[in-house]
Amino acid sequence: ISVTTGLLALLLILLEWTRPGLPSPLRPICDLRVLNHFIKEARDAEVAMKSCREGCSLSESVTVPQTRVELDVWEKKNALEQAQEVQTGLWLLKPALSLLQTSVTNTALLSHIDNSIRNLLSISAVLRSLNIQFEYLELQNKSNLLQVHVNFLRGKVRLLLLDAQACQQDVS
Repeated sequence: ISVTTGLLALLLILLEWTRPGLPSPLRPICDLRVLNHFIKEARDAEVAMKSCREGCSLSESVTVPQTRVELDVWEKKNALEQAQEVQTGLWLLKPALSLLQTSVTNTALLSHIDNSIRNLLSISAVLRSLNIQFEYLELQNKSNLLQVHVNFLRGKVRLLLLDAQACQQDVS
């Protein structure tokens, strides 16, 4: 059902953007309920990882994005710099989660990781469709990888989408 939900969200996003000339509310990805759904699924994966006892180890260290957001520093960056930071984070999370996916043998956890990877790909596709052009840590703890994923979505991705030009309501 998670695969269906992610694909449905992406389909809704694409259908909204291809609708000819009709005035519409914010695009679906600009509706933070979609991002909140991705965050909830990332949290579910994090919880599953923390409770996993067997078949859930990371085979090697991975590089992940810095998730700490200093709002005063973030707000001083222009939209391109913000977008590049988010795109770099997505670029780092994908191989990290893919490595975790190949390392894990616990099927319940694997399902959450598969879903997280699909959601990252959906977010990347959305950012590309919004014409958004595109700090690192070394991580050895498997639980922290999914925590980084949650924090990255809740922080930098959310802030980028809140300020994206394509997500602004037309006031006309």
